[in-house]
Amino acid sequence: MLQPKVEAEVAFVLAEDIDRDVSSEDQIRGSIRYAVAALEIVDSRIANWDLSIADTVADNASSGLFVLGENRLEIDEFEPRDVVMRMSADGVPVSAGSGAACLGDPILALMWLARTAAAYGQPLRAGQIVLSGALGPMAAVRPGVHVEAEIEPLGTVSATFSEA
Repeated sequence: MLQPKVEAEVAFVLAEDIDRDVSSEDQIRGSIRYAVAALEIVDSRIANWDLSIADTVADNASSGLFVLGENRLEIDEFEPRDVVMRMSADGVPVSAGSGAACLGDPILALMWLARTAAAYGQPLRAGQIVLSGALGPMAAVRPGVHVEAEIEPLGTVSATFSEA
């Protein structure tokens, strides 16, 4: 990683393929096996993250890595738009947010992705892990930092960044 940053998200694990026209939130909810707290580690090859939309696309949407929490909740056990997120680096708060920060509801983000992927002939498949999108601002990290995010009620997820 060159310039890693981290953001907290909800990760959905799909129970079934979403290869049909998705017309309702209920259809999306029915396709989810469970959800977990997640960290997405994004990176950029563009100096100082001075990105245009074209740079972001060329840089593979700044995608890097992700880490999943262990606590699994079924979709009927919580409401994704109501989750509350707090993220810290070495115990210092660096980000806060909620499910509503993600297109108003992470379920809507998943619905958009399912429709878009199907339109391009690459439908989402059972077993795939889909990250919702950021629940709050991303934070820069450096080697040696321990990042932890708590996403209520999904639990915690953490990562420690080491030297290459």
